[in-house]
Parts: sequence; C-alpha cells; structure tokens
Amino acid sequence: MRQMPLSTKPLGLPLICLLLWAWLPSHGAAAEPSVERLIREAGNAEDDAVRLEILKRLDARTDLEPKLREELGRLTAVVQRWVYEPRLFQWFDKPIRAKLDYDFGVGPDSPLYPLTCIYRGRMLVWTANEYGNILGYHDERRRFFDRAVDNFRIANRAFPENRIVRMYLGEPFPPLKEYPRVPGAPEWAVWQRESLERLTDVVLWWIEHRLQSDGQYGGGWDDDCEMWRSWVPVMIAFEHPKITEAQALFSRALLSQEYMRDGYTRHVYDVEHTAEPSSDTISPMMHLAPDDPQWRQRALRLAELMETLWTGRNERGQRQFKSTYFSAQRVDPDPVRACDTPYHVRAMEPALVLWLRTGDERLRRLFTTWLDTWVDAAARSERGRPAGVIPAAIRWPSGETAGPGPDWWDPRHHGEPRLYEWPSAVSGLADALLLAYHMTGDDRYLQPLRSMAAIRLEALRTRGGDSPVPGSRLWCGRKLGFLAGTLAKYRLLTGSDEFDPLLARDDGAWAARQADPQRTQLAGSLRQTAAALAVNFPGCTSEVRWTDRVFAFARLFGEDMLFPKANPACNRRPDLELLYGTATGDRGRFLVFPMNAVRWLTPPRDIAALVTDCGRDRFAADLFHFGESPRPLAAELYLLRPGPYTLTLADPDGNPLAAARRFQVDGPRTRIDLELPPRRLCVVKASPCPP
Repeated sequence: MRQMPLSTKPLGLPLICLLLWAWLPSHGAAAEPSVERLIREAGNAEDDAVRLEILKRLDARTDLEPKLREELGRLTAVVQRWVYEPRLFQWFDKPIRAKLDYDFGVGPDSPLYPLTCIYRGRMLVWTANEYGNILGYHDERRRFFDRAVDNFRIANRAFPENRIVRMYLGEPFPPLKEYPRVPGAPEWAVWQRESLERLTDVVLWWIEHRLQSDGQYGGGWDDDCEMWRSWVPVMIAFEHPKITEAQALFSRALLSQEYMRDGYTRHVYDVEHTAEPSSDTISPMMHLAPDDPQWRQRALRLAELMETLWTGRNERGQRQFKSTYFSAQRVDPDPVRACDTPYHVRAMEPALVLWLRTGDERLRRLFTTWLDTWVDAAARSERGRPAGVIPAAIRWPSGETAGPGPDWWDPRHHGEPRLYEWPSAVSGLADALLLAYHMTGDDRYLQPLRSMAAIRLEALRTRGGDSPVPGSRLWCGRKLGFLAGTLAKYRLLTGSDEFDPLLARDDGAWAARQADPQRTQLAGSLRQTAAALAVNFPGCTSEVRWTDRVFAFARLFGEDMLFPKANPACNRRPDLELLYGTATGDRGRFLVFPMNAVRWLTPPRDIAALVTDCGRDRFAADLFHFGESPRPLAAELYLLRPGPYTLTLADPDGNPLAAARRFQVDGPRTRIDLELPPRRLCVVKASPCPP
C-alpha cells in the first residue's frame, strides 16, 4: 500500500480549532460564568427584563447551594412582578407604607441582597413621592428617603455600572438622542422643537410599553386618567394619530366601567379624587373629537348632577355644593365634610368648557349662580381671613367662609389636610371666574381677581424675610403667584394693561415677550425645558410606578428631598405650560378656560410653531419646518369672530412664500391649509378682509 506523503502546507485555522475541540475534555464548551459574575451582570443590567433573564440563567445552574437557590426563587418572583405585573405599585404599596420594607425573602448576608436594594430603594422613593402625608412632612419623608438612599448606596457599591441606580443617587441619566443644529433655525425654534420631540418620546413610550388591551396604563384608572394633562403640548397643540387614538381608547374604556355608568363615579370620596375619572376623560375628548355628541352629553350630565344632587341653596339663599364628598348617587351627610371648595371646579371642568364653546343658557344660569356665591364669600372677612381673598372653603348650610377646622385657611374637612389647605385649587376657581366674566361681560366676576392682584402686588413690594402669620394678608399675598396665569388670560382676552405691573413680576414668559423682541429670553426658557426633558428619561417612563407622577421625578432632587441639598443637575422641571402656550397662543392654565388660538393638525415632529399674535380679529405665528422637503399641514383656528379673512404666508421680511388666500370664518373652528418650505422661517397671518 502506497503511503501518502505528509502535506507541507500549514494546517488551516478551522482544522486547528477542530483538533483542539476534540482534545479538550469538555469538547470545547465555553466556561460557564461564575455565580458571582452572573449576580454582577444582573445588578449592572439597567433593564429589568434583562436582569430577569440573567436571574433565570442563574437559577438553571445545578451547582447552587440550597439556601441560595431558595432566595433566588423568591427574588426572581419579585423581579417577575416588577417587569410583568399589570398593576405597577398595588402589590408593594401597603407593606412599604406600613413597614418601610418589602419582604424579598433574602437575608442581608446573601450575595443577592444588593439586588433587593435596587427594588427596595425604588419602592420607597415612589411611595413617598406619591403620598402627600409622607412627602409633605419633613420627618416622614426623611424616614422614607434616608432608607431609600441607604439601599441605593448598597446597590451602587455592588453594581457600579448601573446608571439607573446612579440616577437615583443624583447622577443624571444622559440623553438617549441628540438633535443637530439646522441652518437658519432661530434659537426659540431649536429648543421648542427639541422639547416637543422629547415630550412626544415620553408620551409614545407610555403608549407603546404600558398601554394594556383594556385601556389601562397600570397605575389604576383614577391615576392613569391624569396623564393627559402633561400630554397637552403635543396632544392638543398638535395632532399625533397614535396619541389621539390612545386617549380615545382610554377615555371610552374608563367611562364604560361599571362604577362610571351614571356619568360620574359611584364611589363616595373627596371631590379632588372623584372628579378625575370623569373630568380627565371627557375634557380631552372635547378637544380631540369636538363634533362627537357623546362628549357633549357627558358634560351635560355633570351639569345635571350639580344642579339636582350636589348643590343646593344655603342659609344665605346662595347656590353651593353641599359636601366635599359625593358620588353620582349620593352626597355624604357627614357635617365635617359639608364644604364647598375651590377644588369643586375640577368636577365641572368639561361642562365649563362646553359653556365656553356653546354659550349654553342653562349652563350660564347654573355656573353664574354658583360663582356668585364665591364672589360674595371672597368679599367678606370672616374668621381672620382678609377681605378680597377667595376662601379655602364655604360651609354648608351656613355659608360661612371656613371649614370645621379652627383656621379659615385649613378647613380640615378631609383626612389629608395639605390637599385642601389654602391656596389649594384657588387657581382653577380664578380661571372659572374669568370665564364667567368672558361669557357674561359682568365685572363682578373680576372683583376677587382684582382684590387678590392688589394683595399680591402689595406683598411683592413689602420687604423683609420674616415669615408672616398664617392666614394674614401678607401671608396670602406671598402665596398668590399663581394668579399671574389667570391675569395673563385676561390680558389676552381684553388687551387691557390693568395687571401689567404684576405680570411683569410674576409671569416671566409674559415679561420676556414684552422686552425681548429678539426672543432671547424666550429661547432661554425653552432651552431649560429641553434640558429638563433631555436627562433622566427613565425617571418619567420605565421607573414611574404611580401614573399621576410621570413628571415628578425631578422634584426628588429639590432641597430636603432625597438629599438635604438640592441637586440642580437633576432638579430641572419642564415648563409644559410654556411649551403649550408658545405653540397655541394660550396663556396660563389649560383645563378650566382654554384659550388656544390654534391647533396644528400635524405631528409634533421636526417642527416649531410660535403664536406671536392672536385675538378675535387676528392671528399670526412663526413656523419652522426642520425637514428637508416641503411639508403640507393644516390648522384649526379657534378665536376668530365670524367674517371674511385673508391668509398669507411670507418670510420674516414680508416676501410672499405663497399666494394670499381668502377664507371665511363661520363658527368656533376654521380650518386652513398651508405648505411650509423646508428649513426656512415662515410667518403665517390671518387678517380681516377690508370692507
């Protein structure tokens, strides 16, 4: 037999690998990570679902000590709930509040213990962030926050690569994306566009990751319903189909629940909480689907309940709510709770918006008789309350301007006193009074606004850092900063300069517009909002456990919160009111008296819109499209009185970018169509046609 010669060619790499595989005792299997390494990987994982899979890999090992395997099973079950439990907090809420701890079944000497600290710290933080009777009291919040920080520090020492843990310890989580500069874009447009983009990312995250098939987001119906309030700049100022669809799904789903079948909750509780499931579902849909009659009927149902069940004539012959606690079926007879409060506006928000949109005569009679009661109450001085200040409560049936508590400013008709302590929801009642003035032309509804504005201005001019006596005129004046939102609406409505001295001091955005023709200050304010939305994205998405606290993460880094000293890098808060106002022309708060001049029927992507002038006879806005090709878009105008108008689109120097067009305003909403050139500042104007 002929012997084949040995090859003189070098062995190929695949053949070498094959020979090594055959030679190794384990047949080439990669060395399995150690238990310690898997625990480190699990702890350093920033995604809880990834951590869960690593823990399952660890559990699949055959070499675990029995005690460690038992602890691992318990921990994995908790992480499983954290990732997949449809209810975001309800399963750990009570033990955390009762014991400031959750039983993971893992001892402090276990190598798994630092993993439990990641979850224990978050449970403590979000529980404290939710409850006013914890967050509002120094000693209580210190108990929760100090223990939370201790847990995060243990986790950080064990898992230093985990940026989520470091975020809770005050290191900002970096932006997930950047927005490069576009030539020709003005500064205000750069920062408004980035703010809109980042806010849209937050909203879409919730829709894409938390929206369940039944319409819930995981925080419970009564908290989920509040999320839309922070969506307003992108949902109401613009039109995003996915956001609109999600809100419609949620609103219909909540209102179809058995306890909402009567048009308002059947659960008897305080008005701040019982109002939410109806007001926070009907109100957004009145903006998104204004032609759908079901939302009008639902708003009228609230007016019916107010007229026939919730209110009556007090001993002074005035209409007022009989209690702070009521449902669709009954009013709580407890005399301690027998108070009308500024918070009762919340229950009527959709009906107030309907009154604004339609001028319904029945609604006019109902709301003016109720608001007359508050005008009268504000003018009186009782129980040490300064005349001219809207009280914290009106007692039923006496009509006295105080609750059962000893102080007028602390009515004590509810178990969580801070919620109704003055000024509480006076801002909403102030907006309702301005709405009544707008709808009736009656100056008496301005009286409380004028008197409180004078008290506020007096306080601003008073020097001295001493704490004023609670309930005193100076004490009230120092707390009336919120009034600027109502007064800014008044100026937009009337053009009057009556409150300009106060607006110049309390409304930074208004003051900037008056003295900043180059919009440098406005750009700076929008830049701050963009910066606030750029960091700590998980803090308003995946980390949130209570859905009424989506944008409450930043406040954890204020003074005497998670840490004794404030952390400015994490304590930035987006000014969503400014973002909405710049895009729509509205001023102040949106819920009770919306005065948005426009809705841009286009997604809030690659665009900036600044309403520069609006009123009953005019509209003007600057627009910048960041895309690379022309952008068709439509808009609805809301404030123009009926008549013929001319629509123009030009550059800032007045050079036409499209032919002028004539259009007719016949009702409360008028559609216009535009096409924006790419990356060029445009000015759109609607002006009355000459006679």
